[in-house]
Amino acid sequence: MNINYLKKLGFSDKVAKVYLGLLLLGPSSVRTLAEHVEYNRGTTYDALKWLQEEGVVSFFKKDSKQHFVAENPEMLHAIIKKRQSELSRVEQSVEKHIPELLALYNAGGGRPVARYYDSKNIHLILEDVLEVCEQDEESLYRIYSAEGVREYLYDNFPTFSDVRITKGVSVKVVAVGKGGELRGLDERKWLQANTQTPTYILMYPGKTAYVSLNAKEKPIGVVIENDGVYEIQKAIFDSLWKTL
Repeated sequence: MNINYLKKLGFSDKVAKVYLGLLLLGPSSVRTLAEHVEYNRGTTYDALKWLQEEGVVSFFKKDSKQHFVAENPEMLHAIIKKRQSELSRVEQSVEKHIPELLALYNAGGGRPVARYYDSKNIHLILEDVLEVCEQDEESLYRIYSAEGVREYLYDNFPTFSDVRITKGVSVKVVAVGKGGELRGLDERKWLQANTQTPTYILMYPGKTAYVSLNAKEKPIGVVIENDGVYEIQKAIFDSLWKTL
C-alpha cells in the first residue's frame, strides 16, 4: 500500500506500517501487533506512543494488559490542521526575523548565485533575458555573439527575436567572427578574432549568462546572478563598443 500520503503528515515508514496494521487488526496488544508488522515490541511501542500523541491511536486496559486501538481515520484531518497551525506560527516567526536576516546578508555583500542549464533547458536563459529586460527601465541587454554557438542557442526558441521585438526589448551585439544579421531593435558590431572555444555571453540587468558547447556539441550554460559581475561586464562591453 502507498504510504506517501502518511509520510507527508510526518509518519515514518515504521510508524505508518504500525498504524495501518492496527487499522487492519483492530484493538490489539503490543505483542500481537508487533508480530503482525514484524517489528520488535520496543519499536512497535515507540510507534504507538507517537501515534497516540498525534491523537490517532488510543489505549485501554483488558485483562490487566494494555491494548491499543486506531481512532477513526477522519482524525488525520486533525493532524493536517495541527501542521497548518505550526507552519503558520513558523511563517510569522520567519517574517518577523526577515529584516534582521537581510541586514546580515547585505552586510556581507550580495553573494553570486550560479545556475546551470543543459541543452534541454537552455531556452530558459533566453526567456529570463526577456522577462528581466522587459521589467527594466533601459529594456536592453548586451551580447558577445560567437560563431559556432549561435546556430545552436535558439533551437528550442526559434521565435526568440520576434518575441523580443514584440516586447520592445533592444540588444547590442558584438559579433565575434562572421555571421549574424539585424532583425530589429538591435545594433551589431563585429570583432575579428579566432577562438577554438566559442562562447556566447549575455549581459542583462543583474545577471551574466555564458553559453558554450560541450564535448557532444550540445549547448550548456551558466547564469551568474550578481550585480557586481554584471556591472563590470557591462562596463567592459561598453568600452569595447566605442572602439569598434
